[in-house]
Amino acid sequence: METSEILKKVRKIEIKTRGLSQNIFAGQYHSAFKGRGMAFSEVREYQFGDDVRDIDWNVTARFHRPYVKVFEEERELTVMLLIDVSGSLDFGTARQMKRDMATEIAATLAFSAIQNNDKIGVIFFSDKIEKYIPPKKGRKHILYIIREMLDFTPESKKTDVGMAVEFLTRVMKRKCTAFLLSDFYQRGDFMRPLQIANSKHDIVAIQVFDPIAKMLPDAGLLKVRDAETGHEMYIDTSSKKLRHAHNRYWLERESALRQTFAKCNVDWTSVATNEDYVKAMMGLFARRN
Repeated sequence: METSEILKKVRKIEIKTRGLSQNIFAGQYHSAFKGRGMAFSEVREYQFGDDVRDIDWNVTARFHRPYVKVFEEERELTVMLLIDVSGSLDFGTARQMKRDMATEIAATLAFSAIQNNDKIGVIFFSDKIEKYIPPKKGRKHILYIIREMLDFTPESKKTDVGMAVEFLTRVMKRKCTAFLLSDFYQRGDFMRPLQIANSKHDIVAIQVFDPIAKMLPDAGLLKVRDAETGHEMYIDTSSKKLRHAHNRYWLERESALRQTFAKCNVDWTSVATNEDYVKAMMGLFARRN
């Protein structure tokens, strides 16, 4: 992509997503995520009614009477965007590609974050860590992130969500809020690494999908290609049996995904490329509040 074309796209996304974050998301984002991060402040003697889980056993042993750790809300959050850049995101039959929608959602979250004086960082992943951008503040940093999202070419086309959240657990030493943006097309389970990551951080999952993944149109013989493996084949979409099987496969996948997020205690939302992501995000924020 030409530099001038990228800059035009960056500007267009900034105008749209910055407006959204200022006019719609700002208050909801703040109340949904602020105060989740707690920083250690001091120790004091145990008082009746204190949570026994806050007892500092080292200090208690030293003074022979119970002491508890006192925490306070962190003044700012660190927000990480885990963005799937695998081959399956380069697909779209509706208003936009899945990658374009993920970019807009990520940009809106990024602008919401800096309005709250939060740091923002990014992990681009496929079945490997493609790029890590450490958390920083400021508009210049966000414009750099948006530019990278628009022009980034991954080395691999496959997906490994578990590996991405394992990297987050390893690289982020302090608690952060992490938004995991993906279509979640992958072979294999990622429940265990997600559980571990969410016990340390606050992870929120956002699934982007194309409507054709849910329901195949009756469009006769179609040549389809798996974007991650390159495998090509012809399918007869005029077959009612095939369309039902396709829809059943989608429902089974979604049910498994829903169970994974529920068991990991991860908040999530799902949005199709022909839907309004603002509505989905507002619903997510409302549920968290």
